[in-house]
Amino acid sequence: MRLEAVAGDPEISVVLCDDPFIRDLNARWRGKDKPTDVLSFAQEDDPDLLGDIVISLETAARQAEAAGWSLENEVALLGTHGLLHLLGYDDETQAGAWEMQSRTESVLRELGIPVPGTGTHPFFVEESAP
Repeated sequence: MRLEAVAGDPEISVVLCDDPFIRDLNARWRGKDKPTDVLSFAQEDDPDLLGDIVISLETAARQAEAAGWSLENEVALLGTHGLLHLLGYDDETQAGAWEMQSRTESVLRELGIPVPGTGTHPFFVEESAP
């Protein structure tokens, strides 16, 4: 929040769940009947409530193992990704995805979490930025 210069102290809820739970949410809210790693739901009605971040620990564990890093680091990455969505970032375009990757790297480094090398984690890709 500090790195993004968020004013005040807005509330965020974080839900840690399993694949069936997040699959249901993903199907209901995004029309994608499959589990995903993280979903964000902005709360636009109340300025004191930023939103909800839902993380599947099952998916996170698989991704952490594949990347060769801890589940805690993976949850930090996913939580950061979800928070950036709540703050208005969008990764639907290549430029948006690069911006989110750059911001996520900055947050992880600030937290003292080593960023995986490109190609090691699907979030950190090797292509050059636009």
